[in-house]
Amino acid sequence: QVQLVESGGGLVQAGGSLRLSCVASGRAFSSYGMGWFRQAPGKEREFVAAISKSGGNTYYADSVRGRFTISRDNAKNTVYLQMNSLKPEDTAVYYCAAGSRGVIVRVDYWGQGTQVTVSS
Repeated sequence: QVQLVESGGGLVQAGGSLRLSCVASGRAFSSYGMGWFRQAPGKEREFVAAISKSGGNTYYADSVRGRFTISRDNAKNTVYLQMNSLKPEDTAVYYCAAGSRGVIVRVDYWGQGTQVTVSS
């Protein structure tokens, strides 16, 4: 079993930045692809970004590409999401995800979520 704990959410002005962190339990962190998803009120949960097990490959939703950066530190069992140039439409609950085969096809573990609110 893997437990994921997100932090770093909050309220920011449009154009501002936030850095989300997700800490995973266990010592097999590098065995999992990691990613971030988000869910806004009235909308389905959507993919935001993903990173491969070694950190060598990253993937982004079109809506965040160029503004968000996903990274990981396997020594710290942590994945990050640096969010720049935030827009009101980025407002959502952001969820950390882990998958032994990546997070695009199937997510094995979810974090509890952290709220990100971007005001105009």
